[in-house]
Amino acid sequence: MNEVKYWASRFLRIRLMNMINRTVVRLLLIPLLLVPIACEEDASDAGVFEELARESLSQIEGEIEIPGLQDAVEVIRDPWGVPHIYAENLEDLFFAQGFVQAQDRLWQMEMWKRFNGGRLAEVMGPEALEHDRILRLIQYQGPWDEEEFAVYHPEGERIFSSFVEGVNAFIEHRQDNLPVEFKLTGIEPEPWTIEDAVMRVPARSLGSARSELNLALQVAELGPEEANRRDRPSPWVELQVAPGLDLSLITEDVVASLDGTLATVPFPAPPLLPEYQGLEGAVASLDFGVPELSPGSNNWVARGELTASGEVLLANDPHRQVTNPSLRYLVHLNAPGWNVIGATEPAIPGVAIGHNGRIGWGLTIVGTDYDDVFVEELNPENSREAMWEGEWYPLDIVVDTIPVRGQEPQVVEHFYSRHGFIFHKDTINHVAFSVRSTLKERGTAEYLGALRLNQTDLAGNCQEFLDQQAYYYAPSENMICGDVDGNIAWHASALTPDRGGLWYGRLPVPGTGGYEWVGYRDNLPQEYNPERGWLGTANHDIHPEGYYPPVGFRSPPFSRFDRLEQIFAEASDLTPEDYEEMLYDAYWTYTEEDRTHFEGWTAEDEDVEWARALLADWDGYYDRESVAASVHNYWRDNLDDYYAVLEGEVPEAERDAQVRSALQSAVSDLRAELGSDRSEWRWGRLHRSEFPHWLAGAYDLPGVERSGGGGTVAATGATFREIIDFSDLDNSRATSTPGQSAQPGSPFYDNLLDLWANGEFFPLLYTREAVEQNVEYRLQLVPAGSGG
Repeated sequence: MNEVKYWASRFLRIRLMNMINRTVVRLLLIPLLLVPIACEEDASDAGVFEELARESLSQIEGEIEIPGLQDAVEVIRDPWGVPHIYAENLEDLFFAQGFVQAQDRLWQMEMWKRFNGGRLAEVMGPEALEHDRILRLIQYQGPWDEEEFAVYHPEGERIFSSFVEGVNAFIEHRQDNLPVEFKLTGIEPEPWTIEDAVMRVPARSLGSARSELNLALQVAELGPEEANRRDRPSPWVELQVAPGLDLSLITEDVVASLDGTLATVPFPAPPLLPEYQGLEGAVASLDFGVPELSPGSNNWVARGELTASGEVLLANDPHRQVTNPSLRYLVHLNAPGWNVIGATEPAIPGVAIGHNGRIGWGLTIVGTDYDDVFVEELNPENSREAMWEGEWYPLDIVVDTIPVRGQEPQVVEHFYSRHGFIFHKDTINHVAFSVRSTLKERGTAEYLGALRLNQTDLAGNCQEFLDQQAYYYAPSENMICGDVDGNIAWHASALTPDRGGLWYGRLPVPGTGGYEWVGYRDNLPQEYNPERGWLGTANHDIHPEGYYPPVGFRSPPFSRFDRLEQIFAEASDLTPEDYEEMLYDAYWTYTEEDRTHFEGWTAEDEDVEWARALLADWDGYYDRESVAASVHNYWRDNLDDYYAVLEGEVPEAERDAQVRSALQSAVSDLRAELGSDRSEWRWGRLHRSEFPHWLAGAYDLPGVERSGGGGTVAATGATFREIIDFSDLDNSRATSTPGQSAQPGSPFYDNLLDLWANGEFFPLLYTREAVEQNVEYRLQLVPAGSGG
């Protein structure tokens, strides 16, 4: 099974099991007296949820007195729910950001903290115990000191302290009337700490380790040459097994040791209190929306010679799972020295993607390999010791106690070698498997490195942007920049291991010495003002010609980046409206190449001939109404190797047989999934996004059928999008979905959903004049004791 199919099946399996498990738990907990519910009561059940949500809404207008503020702060929410925060100093600015984001997303923030910190079993019970054990094993252990905070921003400690104080101020302010999810579950949010503000997202290390181990299994089965051919690394390098590595020790059991974490989409959820469990709408709906299985995102930036205005235009659409609420949160931060707008995540301060008035930036995942698996040799006489350069040394052991709902706390031991956390011990063969990860280093909390881009004093042009990217450690991002002076730039940012030229990180290596990181690289790929006039990335192989050794590897085809190159080859006089069309571009890049397989022949089989004729005349667009798009997508999936067919690597006779067989399978699969009426096989039925509330079906939002996906630029997981127009920053625009607020009943709970589904943007207002012309709600936060 290839990596994409593995992740697809695992994602769907875990997501389904999470939802089934939590549904079963709730059903088992329903008191028997609540089981027979009269039909006439169903209508009133909806009223219970509606009233509970209404009374739990945050105050977004008027005045609130808050202890902890130095001066008054004004929060203007525009018609699209974006808060524009105006403060007099740094502390109040980030205090207010913490307060405002908690107003809209406190439950999401609470579950984010519990998920990544390994504290789910405390509210969910034993089903989350293994998840907690693994996440606690991997999570950053400190130190939390000035050196850690200053990586993100010279004033990092002040920023993080103020942010968590603002979150805690909201919790204290609403202690007697928390958001509806806390009322439904009985959970009380715990105060935030500065450690929470810089918490890592450790599960990334599991995916990297799993890739190395799975490739090792392939090498053991097929040999390095064939395994490498099937893996198809880009850039291409020969696959070499480290001397002394016994591949027979790497088994499916070793790989399975990395399983056990719960899916993040939706976040696992605890059961509702008994008084709500019997009500109609109390059970969370299953999310049958299509998952985002691509690695990523698109971004591009063009200089003035390619734009109608003569000024820089920048676009970005980072891809993640489509959820309710969205992963992203838009915010505008204003204080002396600060005027930045864009998207962040609710649990972190600052703006991660956006512009500061002088530069704009966007990101896509690079794919930097910053995690390595080591095979440690254990002492046969003492399995708590490992070999290093001919001598035994003691493993570090941390005894941890995990609270578990409904039972006694569980005591576990976490083991660490000199390289990192140990995830599997083989006591028969006396080996252990560990992972060295950059996550153990200071400054590797995700996206917080962008804080340095939030201020023009630090990043006022794209050259200064490149300088600041030396501090952007995680995650690995293709960061692009455009500025008001007409410059553009790109940097492949991450804390990137230097392996001393000994190995590439694609396979495990012995942990006994000889294979070690020798520091971190300071020669990362970058580009500044290229002659072609534009820069862009789409999770492709980004290495410049001659760059060596690679920072990581990708596998072609790179359909989204190839499509961007097609578009920019003919580009001129580009406008923000052109960028809107590009971000929603649903054209399959290789349509003309694929069409050649469907022309010049007819099939005897009626199904195959119907599918062949349909694809021979297809316009190549993954439109939600298109039947041909559905057939094409299933045809690609049923080929043995689409890329090999695309590149002409398959002998003609074998290729033709594959094409016909895949068409037959595509029709059969579509009939089984969508029914016998071919006219109903539209792409939107397969490419549908849904928005269930993660606790109660009563708060679900309607799903939508969508164009795009299937490897087109208009990717499945593109929710937040930005277009930055340096000719008029108030003409910049964005999308998000379903709304800024996660609170059912809020005017901003679902107000962006229709815009997003129909490919429409809303303005990203920047100047005070533009904001004042679009005030929807105005809230004054004032120091306690100063209010009227």
